[in-house]
This record gives sequence, C-alpha cells and structure tokens, in this order.
Amino acid sequence: MERTTKKIELEFERLIPASPEEVYDAWLDPEIPGNPWHEADKLILDAKVDGLFYWSIRGDSQYGRFTKTERPARIQHTWVSPHTWGEESMVTLTFERKGEDTLMTLVHSDFPEDSRSSHEDGWNYFLGMFSERFATVASRAK
Repeated sequence: MERTTKKIELEFERLIPASPEEVYDAWLDPEIPGNPWHEADKLILDAKVDGLFYWSIRGDSQYGRFTKTERPARIQHTWVSPHTWGEESMVTLTFERKGEDTLMTLVHSDFPEDSRSSHEDGWNYFLGMFSERFATVASRAK
C-alpha cells in the first residue's frame, strides 16, 4: 500500500548559555548528552560535507549525509529512519549569537505528516537534555 501523507516541517528553538562555537562543537560530540549521537548503541559519525552518519539505538536505526558544516553557524544533513518511511528528509541546525548566549534552531523538513508526534517527541527529548546540560554547566560557573 502506497502512503499519500503530505510532507511537513517542524522547527525547534533553544536559547543555550554558551557561545555558538561551543554549542556547534557540543552538538557534534558524541560524549555530550542531548545530541542524537550520545545515546547510540552503534555509531558512525563523519561530520563533514559528504560525510555519513549512522546510529542505532535500541534497534532503531537512523542514517544520513552531511550537506553543510559551517562552523559555528550551520549544520545540515539528510535524515533517513523508519519514521520517514525510509525516505530522505532534511535536518538544519543554525547557531546565532544572542548576547552571551546562542539561539539554536533545528528545522526538520520533508518528512511524513503522520510521523509528526514521533519527531516532535524525539527532538524535544534531545534538545531538552542538550539545553539542560548547558544550563547545569552555566549554573556551576556562577
């Protein structure tokens, strides 16, 4: 049976108490809680243009290809998972200085509308942990 659900886009923002360089680097570091790479049971991560990633968590695999890596402003990569029905979608992260903080924006586009809740839940989960990690570090520094 062919699916006919339209494609959608979701946008998430977090204000992170750190510089764009720190936030950019932390997003790509599998040792930092809150980015999708951190909780992987299996991980391949080559974060450069045309570099590939693959990660599996509890048997659920995601993979894609980096299309832009512009430190400290932007990361963009394709995203394929069971929740995109195996079709390629796009994830774009931007990092904009706001005073001493960074406005981090994640846009996930071109994925099936009927998987909205799983994508909302997943990105809010990761971004919540990621933001909390920086908030905890900032509070300790005071």
